[in-house]
Amino acid sequence: MSISTSAQPGAEATPQKDEEQRLRELGYQPVLARRMGGFGNFAISFSVISILSGCMTLYGFGMSTGGPSVMLWGWAGVGLFVLCVGMALAEVTSAYPTSGALYYMADRLGGRKWGWYTGWLNLLGLLGAIAGIDYGAALFTGALMNLQWGFDPTPGHTMIIFVCILLLHAVLNLFGVRLVSVLNSISVWWHLAGVAVIVAVLAIVPSHHQSPSFVFTEFVNDTGWQNPLYVAAIGLLLAQYTFCGYDASAHLSEETSNASVTAARGIVRAIWVSWIAGFVLLAGLTFAIQDYAGTQDTATGVPPAQILIDALGTSGATAMLLIVIAAQLFCGNAEVAAASRMVFAFSRDNALPGSALWRKVSARTQTPVNAVWLSVVVAGLLALPSLYSATAYGAVTAINVIGITPAYAIPIFLKLRAGDRFQRGPWHLGRWSKPIGWIAVVWVAIVTVLFLLPQSSPVTINSMNYASIALVAVLALATVWWFVARRSYGTPSAYGNAREQAEIAADIV
Repeated sequence: MSISTSAQPGAEATPQKDEEQRLRELGYQPVLARRMGGFGNFAISFSVISILSGCMTLYGFGMSTGGPSVMLWGWAGVGLFVLCVGMALAEVTSAYPTSGALYYMADRLGGRKWGWYTGWLNLLGLLGAIAGIDYGAALFTGALMNLQWGFDPTPGHTMIIFVCILLLHAVLNLFGVRLVSVLNSISVWWHLAGVAVIVAVLAIVPSHHQSPSFVFTEFVNDTGWQNPLYVAAIGLLLAQYTFCGYDASAHLSEETSNASVTAARGIVRAIWVSWIAGFVLLAGLTFAIQDYAGTQDTATGVPPAQILIDALGTSGATAMLLIVIAAQLFCGNAEVAAASRMVFAFSRDNALPGSALWRKVSARTQTPVNAVWLSVVVAGLLALPSLYSATAYGAVTAINVIGITPAYAIPIFLKLRAGDRFQRGPWHLGRWSKPIGWIAVVWVAIVTVLFLLPQSSPVTINSMNYASIALVAVLALATVWWFVARRSYGTPSAYGNAREQAEIAADIV
């Protein structure tokens, strides 16, 4: 397959000032600091995908919904389809490199209502991702404290840790995009080295390993549902949840040099690197399981922690958990950066209640400070049901998937519908654009339906999948607010008039 990253000779070396001019042509005055390079842009999507967060946090879910075979083969299959989604999305990102990303693309390709609903879905997914990532980090931190000091990881204690992590990420994001970029660059090497260390130690130290037959063919169903195909389908959540957030490269494009190429490339590279490394991590963990039932019922509340304890002992497990927790903290910090840029961009186009407050940018750090705080507060509220329901965390992760995944497909579908009217950017798929685009759209349609389905039987108040309620609620809110804000909402056709300049200048505080 031949993928072009340059529509004309020299396009890849476009000066930064041309990216600023391109942003003005798209309708926006540059106000964010363009201090992120190509590696930093790739790093933020790789950090948000975070195999050491998604794979580890939902590993226990995967053990019950299909077991080893679904986790391993599901990862391989889902990764292939997500790569198609990522490539198709990268092509549209190259044409529209703005912080608004998905909703801006949809607005330009389909009209105001397409942009409006895409933005609300994207926002739901991003905020759900912060909640899922940081709550997962809180679970692992509780498991570590249980291991070291006998700490009881009750839902209340976990929620306190979760709030502390949210506050940490808010503060780190207030220092500016340069610190975010540095942390994300460190995160890439931390993740890759961390996976290598964990898998190597699990391969060498334990005297007993599971057989290849167990790892690649064992099917486990603890969901209460009888149909194995249904169970395997919902078991794909582990992989699909992990493969979310790569739109972060697009959201940071207004802060990235040569964004028309590097943001698109960052999306694709983050997916395929995560695909390979994640498969290695899942295989390493599964081969090292000593007691399947004991791992599921672990007192730590985190099955991968029990795998590490059984295989490596307390000291070894503690060291490996520190690697995982640090990776999860890197991931959550990157997600707060991406979500806050989405809040900023959506508010810049007057789409959110209180938009004038959320679009303000610090003159000192050129960071949307209020958008950062809104992002972490809403993420905290989304995780509150975890205080009362053992299955609520699965619902939070599903909220992430069913919010953000459809938002990926909408601009891709609208690009396909536009045909030759779509003016591609310097990074594009050439003749593969249409087939890869349609594969992406169909895949997203399938997984969106899958993750609205109940995950366990019988369906009760405690076990139901609240993702469907969250989706209906956000669509209802978006519809109601549309009638309030439809006259003020809109992406600009071109930047330049005096009133717009004055408004943007007033928002830098």
